[in-house]
Amino acid sequence: MKNTKLFFLAFALFITSSFAAFAQLQAPSPSPASFVSQNVGFTKISIDYSAPGVKGRKIFGELLKYGETWRAGANAQTIIEFSTDVSVGGKDLEAGKYSIFITPAASGEWTIHLNKKAESVYAYMKGEKIDEQALAADDAVAVKAAPKMGENTERLTYTISAGNNKVATVTMAWEKVSVSFQVDTQADQKLEQLKSQF
Repeated sequence: MKNTKLFFLAFALFITSSFAAFAQLQAPSPSPASFVSQNVGFTKISIDYSAPGVKGRKIFGELLKYGETWRAGANAQTIIEFSTDVSVGGKDLEAGKYSIFITPAASGEWTIHLNKKAESVYAYMKGEKIDEQALAADDAVAVKAAPKMGENTERLTYTISAGNNKVATVTMAWEKVSVSFQVDTQADQKLEQLKSQF
């Protein structure tokens, strides 16, 4: 009788711990966290984002309306970080973190915003949409870029090309569209600064 009680007690503890472990399991995120990093010149460029899938949907023009700014990823803001000062669109940017927002257009060039103040994408929400004026007021730079059509990219992806190891090309690709902007890491200027110190 004592052994039977011990058996049932052990069995109950096993079942309880199994349910607790199962409850802690989480389903895979539909938009998994992603990260890409590349050293270009003296600068490390990193992008932290969440990558949604196409899943048979029409993305640009339907899910993401033309003329409406979106957070260039899912779940939270997409963050790009520069380890040194750089230049984007002819404008000098200090080392640090910036949020990326993109405004797609039905025709012509899209706008890529590097935002200096967006600690949370929700800081710019006005109902269901991003408050364009509030966002623009905090843009460090907004550059125009022509989208390119190509092969289908099922999951949103960012890439960083080292190019000539001075100017990087940052590309966002999703569905059949890609859009890029360049980051001048000012490698020559930094090299001259280093030489002048000796």
